[in-house]
Amino acid sequence: MQNHGCRCLTCPCAVCLSAAMCFSASSPILSHTPSTYRPRLKVSDAIAMQSAWSFAKTSRLLTLLYRKLSVLSSVDELLSHLLQVLETHEVNWQYVLSHLSTLLVYHPHTQHSLTEMLSRLLRSAFEGYDLESMITAFLLARQGALENPAIFPPYSQWFKMSFGSASGYHGNSKKSLVFLLKFLSDLVPFDPPQCLKVHLLHPPFVPTKHRVLLQEYVSLAKTRLADLQVSVEEMGLYEDVSTASVPPRCQALQDVERAVSLFERTGKISAAVMEASIFRKPYFLSRFLPALLTPRVLPEMVDTRMAFIESLKKAEKIPASLYSTYTQSCVRERQRQLEGAGVEMEDQEPQERLQSDLQELRSLLSAPGREQDFQAQLSRVSEALRVAIPDREDHSLAQPVIRLCPDTPSQSDLQNKVVSMILRNFCQCLMDASRINPPNRQGQWASQFVRMLLGHRQLLPVLLHRLWDLLRNQGASLGAAHVLGLAAFVVHLHEFQSQCPVVESCPALLPRPLPLPEALSTALRCSTHAEMSFCLRFCVAAVCYGLCRGASSERVQQHVPNSLYKKLRYLIPREVPGTRLWPGPEGEGPGPEWEGQGPMGTEREERILWKNITDPCASWKSSASVLWTYPNFHTLQTLSAYQLSFSEWLAVELRVQRSQDALSDSERQEYQQWMCQQEYLSAPLDQGGCGGDVRAACAHIFSAVLELETSVQPGQTPWCRRRDTDTCLPDILCRLQELLYELELTAAGGEGGRFLLDLIWEKCSVPSDVPTLSTDLVLQQTLHTCNRVMVALPVTALMAVRTQGGRMTLDCSTFMEHVNHRQRNVCSPAGLLPYPLTAHFYRGVLTAGKRCDWPSRVVNETLSKMHLQCPLLLVSAGCWWAWLGPVLVSLWSRLSEDPQPEELLHLADCYTWACSTVRVESRPRPSAPALLLAACLHRAGGRNHSKTLEQLGQQRQVLVYLLFLYIQDLLSALLQPQEGSVEKAQGLCLEILKQLEDCTDWLPLFQPPGAEQGSYQVVTMVTTDRHLRLMPLAFYSLIPHLDSEVLGRLARAPGFLHIALRCYSALNTLFLDGHTPAPCTAPPAAQVDPLQVMARARQVLFRIIALSPNTCVSHSLRRQLQEACGHLDPEVAAALSSHLDPTSTDHALQELDFL
Repeated sequence: MQNHGCRCLTCPCAVCLSAAMCFSASSPILSHTPSTYRPRLKVSDAIAMQSAWSFAKTSRLLTLLYRKLSVLSSVDELLSHLLQVLETHEVNWQYVLSHLSTLLVYHPHTQHSLTEMLSRLLRSAFEGYDLESMITAFLLARQGALENPAIFPPYSQWFKMSFGSASGYHGNSKKSLVFLLKFLSDLVPFDPPQCLKVHLLHPPFVPTKHRVLLQEYVSLAKTRLADLQVSVEEMGLYEDVSTASVPPRCQALQDVERAVSLFERTGKISAAVMEASIFRKPYFLSRFLPALLTPRVLPEMVDTRMAFIESLKKAEKIPASLYSTYTQSCVRERQRQLEGAGVEMEDQEPQERLQSDLQELRSLLSAPGREQDFQAQLSRVSEALRVAIPDREDHSLAQPVIRLCPDTPSQSDLQNKVVSMILRNFCQCLMDASRINPPNRQGQWASQFVRMLLGHRQLLPVLLHRLWDLLRNQGASLGAAHVLGLAAFVVHLHEFQSQCPVVESCPALLPRPLPLPEALSTALRCSTHAEMSFCLRFCVAAVCYGLCRGASSERVQQHVPNSLYKKLRYLIPREVPGTRLWPGPEGEGPGPEWEGQGPMGTEREERILWKNITDPCASWKSSASVLWTYPNFHTLQTLSAYQLSFSEWLAVELRVQRSQDALSDSERQEYQQWMCQQEYLSAPLDQGGCGGDVRAACAHIFSAVLELETSVQPGQTPWCRRRDTDTCLPDILCRLQELLYELELTAAGGEGGRFLLDLIWEKCSVPSDVPTLSTDLVLQQTLHTCNRVMVALPVTALMAVRTQGGRMTLDCSTFMEHVNHRQRNVCSPAGLLPYPLTAHFYRGVLTAGKRCDWPSRVVNETLSKMHLQCPLLLVSAGCWWAWLGPVLVSLWSRLSEDPQPEELLHLADCYTWACSTVRVESRPRPSAPALLLAACLHRAGGRNHSKTLEQLGQQRQVLVYLLFLYIQDLLSALLQPQEGSVEKAQGLCLEILKQLEDCTDWLPLFQPPGAEQGSYQVVTMVTTDRHLRLMPLAFYSLIPHLDSEVLGRLARAPGFLHIALRCYSALNTLFLDGHTPAPCTAPPAAQVDPLQVMARARQVLFRIIALSPNTCVSHSLRRQLQEACGHLDPEVAAALSSHLDPTSTDHALQELDFL
């Protein structure tokens, strides 16, 4: 590379001459200085030594001189003259570049002007292939990148933005590409290692056909790194290098954190780790694994890091000796911690320097007119932070992710001390500045402070955990100054939210990945009186500070976090009852403290607001009251992002712990009624309210209750969730009851149960057409929660009273449809609704029927339809009658003086008949559906089943339904085996089959649901779909246990072979699809193994085929059966064909002659 001479005198006085040239272009010095200067430093020296010329490493005397010279012209003029001098004269690069750093530090607008100047230089360089412009652009860009990211973008980001895409400055031609690569190649002998790493990990965009040109540069750069004894293997696994030198161990630690984070999200070892274990073994074995296997006290529950280590071990990526050493070291670490043998290893010097720089920062803030000195001192604080905690900024364009793990913190004592020191200093600085000026007159020091911290990515996880601990666990112990300082700190984090990393939590403390300031706001809980008090203090301080900082509405949004504002919208009316009447009716003016218009009105308001939270004599509740009456506070509510919707209010209120609430029961009732009726019911929809729609309010409450019961709360795991107790659920259900009663009294109440059940139907909708175990469990949990809510509501909420044919009638069709399609599939045991839901429905029928013209008649008509429309309700009533009967009789006696409805008497008769039958007492059979009689018998049980069955005699229909109910018991036992359960259910089914051996009325039970089942089609509306699919399993769990004589008679019965073949085909399908119950690892002796069932089914099917007469199957049906079995079991199809069509055997033998 051509070594161009330096371009100015080597003494500091020469800088004065340069400055003079900058503001007086006509000065004779412009021509005199270059001609009298003999260069000593060359461009190559500047490239190699540039990292030592940052602002923090420049003497303060020199920076003071630069500052005094810079006030003579604007930043744009200074940069323009600087560029002119660089283009025409030899200069001293050290002074030029350090002067540039001073401009960047002291003048915030320099970054934008410098960026534009670099763009002009690069365009000029590639238009004329000007090497001088390229050198100048790269040196200036690298100099800016030496300062923290708040001042100028990192070098890797600038390089990627300039050359990383096809639209870069070099992308218009091959000549431009060659020019760039030639320039980079000339830099290689002088480039520091970190710049070479940037070029390798963020290479310029090169079209595929020219990749060989890039490979030449890559080889050259790698060779240079090897000469510098900087292995490419040390470059880390992920694309986040910087121009600052990073210790290899720090780099490996960051790679480990990123790899563990990716493993947590995907459950797989990342490709970068697997590739490093193969292609970059030196780095993987000497850096990555030691950083991963750092000894620590292992948690009792396996965390993500442990799972990641185990996955690597299973993949044979961790040597056995290294893993053994790690486990032994972890044991020793636990023992050392138990013995209290901690070792203090941190270096005190970096802390002392940081403490000194922070104290100087505070003193500068207290002195008037030293704002620019503050920015300079902030750069020194940033440098001290880099020394205290070695950091490399994350220069990747993607947003970084940090993990929140309060239970297993990985921060060192040094890091915690540094963060505590920083936060303490920030709070002190804020209090010092507030004694002089309100926030809107304090300048940009706080924003610059926070933005500087955001540039130290290594510090952010420690900062997050410290702030989380303070806000979550130590709020009660924080003083007013700490609360105000931390609140202002969070406000400025919100100001730079786009630059903040995303936070993920482990365990799930956050509902989803959130930006850093939003994640911190979730640390503020509102479940107890203590939590609400601190949250109110913190949010009042933050919002008051933000309102004082932002003058216009746009700036207010920038400085007031919406999450904290919403918490105030919830807390102030709750904790300060006097604020509920403010703001008053439209047109009512502000309170007396805000009166006064004129030019000083806004300033006066902000002064009052700020004094309100800094006055030590003011309580936080009085401060909240003043803030609530501040006009600009309510202006924010017009913005959608700042509106606390009814659903959000419900979500917070439901989780308040009643036993630790500041409000008494009556006060809480008054508050909730005020919010529901006054704030949300009448509020427009676009303001988060219900628009006067009572149904919408009910829907919001119902959804919130379901969310409370079914969602996984922060800190819980989906597979091990703790049900919330001591919540405000009973209170909110009372509000729902009040709204439903209002709905019932209005014209809208004519919809009745349709409205509530439509909500349930919507919540229980399954997105997938194919049910899975996961969707079944979610549906079951949701419906059980819905049931608990339904039984807490008025009994008439499930049905509607309509006018039909000139008289009032009862309509329960919606609820019956709900039971048939939803409740039926979540019954446990199958075929039986829960007692609370059954009782609630029947009480609703009696109560709503009383409103009709002929109550007894309406009740009879409604209950008589259930046998065909919703048999599950009828069966459940018969099963629960011992408990349900007295309740309904008592209710009817209170509702009416008329005799009991006949349908209730029939239910009572069926239950009495069933009890008598199991006691082998003779009693006439009631005139009731056979299914109801069978359900009552099934529930009544009894010990002497044989005599009970004999007493039933010829009541075959009752026996068939009873067989079906016991088959459901058998399937339940197969699905959830318990000792003796399968054997018992099997025995009862076989006893009934013996009673039915002379008939085949029970065969339709095993037909597919449809018309072929005849009068027994009603059973498909009683049990679950899963049990219906498993009926073939029940068939072949029973038939092999029949004796040969009974099996022979059945085989000769019409239709039996057809049923046997269908069940076998369906059983094969179930087995292949994995729907049969899996055997336990240690099965009980009586448990039926599906594999054994399959084997026995095949054997008994061959026997049935052999015993069946070959005339019992028509030719068309024979062909259908052969086709159905042939795809699943060719041997069964061959046996069937051989038995029913002997002539086909000869053809088969002829086809085998070739053997």
